[in-house]
Amino acid sequence: MKVLLTGSTGFLGQNLLPVLEKDYEVIGFKSADYDLRFPHDSSSLLNYIRPDVVVHAAGTVGGIGANEENPGKFMYENLIMGSNIIHASMKAKISKFILLGTVCAYPKHTPVPFKEEDLWNGYPEETNAPYGIAKKTLMRLVEAYHEQYGMNGVNLIPVNMYGPYDHFNLTSSHVIPALILKVDQAIKEGNKSITLWGTGQASREFLYAPDCAEAIKLSIEKDIPPDPINIGTGKEIKICELIETIADIMGFDGIINYDTSKPDGQPRRCLDTSKAKKLLGFEAKTTLREGLIDTIEWFKNNSNKDSSWKGFSDDLLSELGIDNNVK
Repeated sequence: MKVLLTGSTGFLGQNLLPVLEKDYEVIGFKSADYDLRFPHDSSSLLNYIRPDVVVHAAGTVGGIGANEENPGKFMYENLIMGSNIIHASMKAKISKFILLGTVCAYPKHTPVPFKEEDLWNGYPEETNAPYGIAKKTLMRLVEAYHEQYGMNGVNLIPVNMYGPYDHFNLTSSHVIPALILKVDQAIKEGNKSITLWGTGQASREFLYAPDCAEAIKLSIEKDIPPDPINIGTGKEIKICELIETIADIMGFDGIINYDTSKPDGQPRRCLDTSKAKKLLGFEAKTTLREGLIDTIEWFKNNSNKDSSWKGFSDDLLSELGIDNNVK
């Protein structure tokens, strides 16, 4: 079976490749060769590769700061890329299309744990609403194409992910890599404290990216409807507890301060994952501490390859939002 993977060089894509390559011929591509923002490129890609399955993991993403600064860009690029590749896949009559949605699509005050049927019961958290709405629209498009054209689509909603190949930089880091960067910088510069945005009381659920890759592989193998399916651990942790865990693993014993004038983002995030267990037979295997240890080890072994965050003062880091990534 031939699988076309969009976003193959991205964070999730690089964790997904080794999992899928065990059983499938997996094909990625460079955006310089095929730009999914253009319908012709999307159609040409499908006609050239002729895949059996498309996994759409490409996207324009970032933390709270990036979302607030680029609402139009994030909404447009995710909408246009997704629409183009979904339409091209329908026209090419591929066997299965798998869309990776986002937990940001859920309403801001969704009852915890989030259930799939609550997806349309309110407006998303404001700081990442354009991104969340774009992804939610694409999920509905997959359903509509199934209804009208019989397209075999799958809608997966992963919770916040972390792991190897994550983006450790100033512009697109999410909460875990941003916190790892802050602690690493403090240790290297001998700082006795770090400051994070928000109150630290917001909670998040985190999924180790290789575990998510296993769920995606199961969605290729299983015959399932296009109804949204939550992919996560079903366990939440407060940001204040998360930073304490990261600091403990990395050996930082300084003071952790909170800038409460900055936003927390969505108050709580935790998914009901019973549907994934029932339809896919999926349960996340990696504990948060195990995943953090692996992620921090990967970061230490690879941080010299991306020095974009080095050499900045703590004040400038704060201005740039390096601690502003509770998405």
